[in-house]
Amino acid sequence: SDQEMISLDEYVENMKPDQKDIYYIAADSVTSAKNTPFLERLSNGLWETIEPLEKTQSDNKKDKTDIVFLYQDLPKEQLLQITNHKSVKAIWDALKTRHNGEQIVQQARLQTLKSDFEMLHMKEEKIIDTFTEKLTTLVNKETSLRHTILDQTLVRKLLNVVPDRYLQIVASIKQYSDLSEMTMEEAIGRLKTYEERIKYKKGKQVDNQEKLMFT
Repeated sequence: SDQEMISLDEYVENMKPDQKDIYYIAADSVTSAKNTPFLERLSNGLWETIEPLEKTQSDNKKDKTDIVFLYQDLPKEQLLQITNHKSVKAIWDALKTRHNGEQIVQQARLQTLKSDFEMLHMKEEKIIDTFTEKLTTLVNKETSLRHTILDQTLVRKLLNVVPDRYLQIVASIKQYSDLSEMTMEEAIGRLKTYEERIKYKKGKQVDNQEKLMFT
């Protein structure tokens, strides 16, 4: 409790090689995390009750008090699953088991989304807006699972899966632009501009053909 709080990413980077578990507080900010009743109890000795040392002794009164504070910080759906446990240690073990199960499900979902991302291609008849909507939906789903796709990955993906009619602009972008610095918005904007030019030229050709037919 006397140490400075760090982000989860920083914590993971500094984990010991043999460390298997991660315990953290999820909050909107460091201040709100510090003010949670659970963290307050944790810093005042609750940790010893959850993971007791050999010489640690906790009486029933303290255990019951800690359970009350645990209940205060749990969502209603989790409370229904742990009400049959009588000690803080049992509750904590149940929460760990649930969390590990959720992590397995989350990893499975993430792998599915990654496969969908790799297989995603833009069909010949589709336009940039339609394809990028589908791509954005996949990205948002991965973000909800705490996996971020870098812009440079998205840009390269977009340029590599567009139909052949975009080959000219794609070649130009790859030759004259730094893809590692390009944002997804910029790549989409340039492809859409090119798309509009193609559409305009085709429209003009149709108009000229119609004029020739009536001359």
